[in-house]
Amino acid sequence: MPRAPKPLPIPTTQARQIWLRAQRLDTREPFGEGPQAVKDAVAHLGYVQIDTINVIERCHHHILFSRIPSYRRADLRHAQSVDKSVFEYWTHALSYVPSDDFRFFLPAMREHKREGHKWYASVTPADTRKVMRLLRAGPLTIRDIEDDVLTEKEHLWQSRKPSKRALQLAFYTGVATIGARQGMLKTYDLMTRHFGWDKLPKPASPKEITAYLLDRALRSQGIVSLDSICHLDAPSKKAVGILVASRVRRGELVPVAIEGAGKQEHWATPAALEPAEVPPDLVHILSPFDPLIIQRKRTNLIFGYNHLFEAYVPKAKRKLGYFALPVLVGDEIVAALDLKTDRQAKKVLMQKWIWVGQGKKTAGRKELKRKIEEELHRFERFQLAE
Repeated sequence: MPRAPKPLPIPTTQARQIWLRAQRLDTREPFGEGPQAVKDAVAHLGYVQIDTINVIERCHHHILFSRIPSYRRADLRHAQSVDKSVFEYWTHALSYVPSDDFRFFLPAMREHKREGHKWYASVTPADTRKVMRLLRAGPLTIRDIEDDVLTEKEHLWQSRKPSKRALQLAFYTGVATIGARQGMLKTYDLMTRHFGWDKLPKPASPKEITAYLLDRALRSQGIVSLDSICHLDAPSKKAVGILVASRVRRGELVPVAIEGAGKQEHWATPAALEPAEVPPDLVHILSPFDPLIIQRKRTNLIFGYNHLFEAYVPKAKRKLGYFALPVLVGDEIVAALDLKTDRQAKKVLMQKWIWVGQGKKTAGRKELKRKIEEELHRFERFQLAE
């Protein structure tokens, strides 16, 4: 049996550049503009996380703005509701995912339909029948259902309307989809009617789903580990690990040892290891839910930056602030800004500015601050637009 290849040593500086290139944060306008740019960005990243917090613009818009300088919220609405090139479903969280990838999510939908969903165990057949009767008549929002009797919440983030839970269960089982959003108000529609299908596509096989998870991570991360491929999806690790080993044997993947990673194994394609360079003046103000930040341990390993999400931390114990945004300059995270958008006063408020990493150095800080402030002006225009 051939001996496993020795891991290739990779300094963190090279790992950062590879990851930034994979995330398309190494150039100002990687996807063009308009709804097509949204489609291409979501297809490349694999998913764009959705979250309700709107101290500044919600993260799905923010993540797209970071990669599409001319991004408008209407572009995402068009991609979701007109072009139907993206749809919403659960990855590690509720996310926009490419419609072309629908079949990889269908087995999970069928499992929920067959076995139920632990979050919606209280949904009764009567609730389901009522919601399905309304859905068959046309798209609807929770506001269209007026005769519900409120019940106790099962989770803090859930409505107490039984019909909302029934709608959400229909969403997870693939019977319904979110055809449109107005802010966070969702308009549900039958999945087949929304996409114009006579029937649902053929679901992907377990083997195809495993390959999908690995290929999605390789495309958007450059260098991967089992943890980064299977973020919050531990059950998939065994199958993914077997596939990784087979690709290493065929020479399709190269084992790499990232500086400081210890025994944690990483892999990359040979093409991903080609030299990468990030323009030193490129500035991005990132969402804490950005794919570059959401896997905290990975971000800490590769960037030496431990992001703290403190929205649910008591004010007296916060270090970075309620909703701190990491600032990427070139290939370094140099600051964390706690911002708040005051839409009535039409300005973005600076709550706190913390220098981190290379940003702590006093040499050149005046120029660094000037670059960040230029990007802050652009960021403010985006926050207050539309």
